[in-house]
Amino acid sequence: MGQVLVIVESPEKSKKIKSLLGSDYLVKASVGHVRDLPKKEMGVDESTLKTSYVIFDTKHQVVANLRRLAKLSDDVILATDADREGEAIAWHLKNVLNLTDQVRRASYREITESAIRLAIEGAGTIDLNLVAAQEAPRVLDRSLA
Repeated sequence: MGQVLVIVESPEKSKKIKSLLGSDYLVKASVGHVRDLPKKEMGVDESTLKTSYVIFDTKHQVVANLRRLAKLSDDVILATDADREGEAIAWHLKNVLNLTDQVRRASYREITESAIRLAIEGAGTIDLNLVAAQEAPRVLDRSLA
């Protein structure tokens, strides 16, 4: 097996998870959300309801580094938090890193060796229903602002 890039949300989690997984895994953090709706506009096409996102000014370097590491890796696993925000972050990462639909999504509720290994072994796909559950209130908040 070649190098596997595992992307988590927090730098602290990345250190702990790296220690549990070992040298075949490169564990890096997105440091939370990497993009959002544009600040100065709605970010939703009124005729199609399609959203448009922009990378945060402070995250261009993080995205560039993760994109570079993803290209150098044999596999990428998105292991963000197991909630709708984490699912949305995974979906945004998939898009900004230009990952295929085959990218794997690992979900865990505790950072123990058994839980992390089980999550990696059982990694599935991004749950688009959870992504929509995060996106809908985000768009609604924007429309009310």
